[in-house]
Amino acid sequence: MKTAFSRGFQFFSLLVLLSGCAMPPPPPKAEPVTGEHGMEVLRALPADGSAPLYNGAVDMNVPTQTTTLNDVARMLAGMQAQGADELAGIRRSPAWQEHAQRMDWMWQTHLSQHRDPIQQWASSEISDLRASSAVFYPFSGPDFLFADAFFPGADTYILCGLEGAEPMPQLASLTAADIQNGLAQLRSTLNTSMQFSYFITKDMRSDLQATRFRGVLPVLMVFLARTGHQIESVDTVQLDAGGNAVMAGSSGNTGLLIRFRGGWGSTKHLFYFRQDLSNGGLGNAFPAFVARFGRIPAFTKSASYLMHDSGFTRIRDFLMSQSIGIVQDPTGVPYATLLNAGWDIRLFGNYQGTLDIFPNCQQPDLIAAYQAGRHGVRPLNFGVGYLFEPSRTSLMVARPRRR
Repeated sequence: MKTAFSRGFQFFSLLVLLSGCAMPPPPPKAEPVTGEHGMEVLRALPADGSAPLYNGAVDMNVPTQTTTLNDVARMLAGMQAQGADELAGIRRSPAWQEHAQRMDWMWQTHLSQHRDPIQQWASSEISDLRASSAVFYPFSGPDFLFADAFFPGADTYILCGLEGAEPMPQLASLTAADIQNGLAQLRSTLNTSMQFSYFITKDMRSDLQATRFRGVLPVLMVFLARTGHQIESVDTVQLDAGGNAVMAGSSGNTGLLIRFRGGWGSTKHLFYFRQDLSNGGLGNAFPAFVARFGRIPAFTKSASYLMHDSGFTRIRDFLMSQSIGIVQDPTGVPYATLLNAGWDIRLFGNYQGTLDIFPNCQQPDLIAAYQAGRHGVRPLNFGVGYLFEPSRTSLMVARPRRR
């Protein structure tokens, strides 16, 4: 049975850093302990050898008890508690009752239109890529939902976007109006992703800042709950100069590390980083972090054709050099780039061109390839990305040719 981080790299250290303060504390000592699945973890301890210096969950107002943490996730997802209902007061409110009803409808629609057909397709068309222990999803935002649908067997998911991870509110302090407004805005954020397979970035940013349920964490918790996962812990992380993930407090953090599991399976890891992927913003730390997992598949959709632009050549080249395969819609790596690099390409769907709001990204060579039936074009019974209608959608699977 594969275990978290078992393939891609053999050693991955997490360091708990000292938070800043006026007077420096005693020098910490590093104590090696055996972590999850035998992975060695270095934890920075105070000089007196007491407990780790701080807990990211506390900084994010996230419960440290697994049962309570999952109760919050299920409440946000419009689901009943699995045990004692610690949030019964919220669940009895008319606002939450409406939220649960609408979320159930959205989820059932998502299952029939996207998740079920995607999983059936992926099991037959990308079984080799799904065997990887990790998957990289650039330009994803908090879209764990589709990463899990295409790659449910991964142990590690690496997501990134421009949206930040902010602390959860103290639920006991919320008014009825806070809860009603927060749940409504959360549904608004989730709706386009669950029904049409993409976030509207501008709307998501305003929705996620308009209520007490701010940032990407509530969205990630909803997706984890709805896909049947149990959340074990939430920590804040950032990357050091060498691309190592380091535990961080809420001040200045750039991302999240969520440990979770499905059923009786082993612990999985979801990394989400607030990361600019443009040439000027990418830096070296984030690519170094992803590279630690070895050659893994990449997945991208609804990426606004950014990798078609000269300002995003570094992340495009990184995917081409680092990936064992790329599953994408036409907004990812340009078709011509894959073709010229000699990659093996498989086309799915019935691509007829992109939306009018992307007039300079039509890729006439890709349209011609579909029309000529090149690359073994096969139909799809689901939509993906901006072209969410199955009759005009497109999905590409590209693998570098063996030399």
